[in-house]
Parts: sequence; structure tokens; C-alpha cells
Amino acid sequence: MIQVERTDGLMRVVIDRQDKANALTREMLAGIAEAARDAARDHAGAFVLTGAGKVFSAGADLDEARAGLATDPVWEELSGAIAALPCLTVAALNGTLAGGAFGMALACDIRLAAPGAKFFYPVMKLGFLPQPSDPGRLAALVGPARAKMILMGGARVPAEEALAWGLVDRIVPEGGLDAAVEAITADALGAKPGHAAAIKAMIG
Repeated sequence: MIQVERTDGLMRVVIDRQDKANALTREMLAGIAEAARDAARDHAGAFVLTGAGKVFSAGADLDEARAGLATDPVWEELSGAIAALPCLTVAALNGTLAGGAFGMALACDIRLAAPGAKFFYPVMKLGFLPQPSDPGRLAALVGPARAKMILMGGARVPAEEALAWGLVDRIVPEGGLDAAVEAITADALGAKPGHAAAIKAMIG
């Protein structure tokens, strides 16, 4: 359900549970976190996270969420592992991003989105708190009021609005995500070790 591909310094992680809208189990979350730690150990030049099919991820698997996954520290471990990566990190959002899946995308340096993607995080409706680092990262991108619209007001944000808000950095034409990822990671993959980390440290 998690595919990890390594090619010339690029680590590409694909969420592939299409029959369940790529809903995330604890095992899948742990697998993505391990891939991020592997990317750090292997000195990957870029780390890309995407989904298979038409949805990036619907968030937590509902059965596991009710059984405790919604409050499991594995979400924070995952987003922390991605945020700590010294290489360029890209969320290639092939479709809708929902719920707890926000955390891993917010932890990435860059977010690319397919035209039909939608973004929502219904923690208020479901009675859960967001993962601890998500509100701060979200507010840093879109501002406090818009973060509250998403987390408290149940806003469902289409790709065009997400771009205007700063939630995503670019909308990629249909079918163009792979080419966009290749273009945006090319310089990082060609750089000497440590160069991306130095620039990230300067940006903060």
C-alpha cells in the first residue's frame, strides 16, 4: 500500500490504496515515516510524496481512527521526519487531500496540485484535534483566519483557491505532475551533498 521508488538520488513514495481513497492505516503511516528516515540516511537529493489514482489521501482509515489512530503519535512522527529532511521535499498532490493526510503535505517544502484537487481537514466535525504541528504550519502558509476556516469552519478549498491562499505553490495541468516534479527537483538532484540543507537552513 506504500510504494517506495529510488532513482538517481530521488526517493518517491506513493500512497496506493485506491479502493479506499488512499485512506491511511497506522502501518502505512509508519512505512512513510521509515522511508523519510531512509532518505535522510541515504542522503537523498529529493523526497517526493504522491498518491496513486485520483485522490492523494482521504486521511485516516475510519475504522482505525475510531480505534485510536486519530490520536496516535505516528502522525506527528511522520510529519516530523519529513520536516527534518535536509533535502528538497515535494508533495505532488494528484487529487484531494483530506484530514490527517494534511500533516505530511504541510511538512513538505513545496506542494504541487492537480487541477481538480480539493483540500479539507474536518477535525471539528469529527471531534478530533488536529495533529500538534499542523495548525502552526497551516497558519504559516495561509494565515490564522484561513487556517481557522479550514480547521474550525469546515472549509473545502478547491485547488485554485488553495493556490491563491498559498496552501499550494503551483497547479499543474492534468497529467503533468511527474514532469513538474522532475523539473522542480532537477537542480537539487544535481547539487553537491549538503547544498540543499544549507539553503533550507538560511530560509528557516
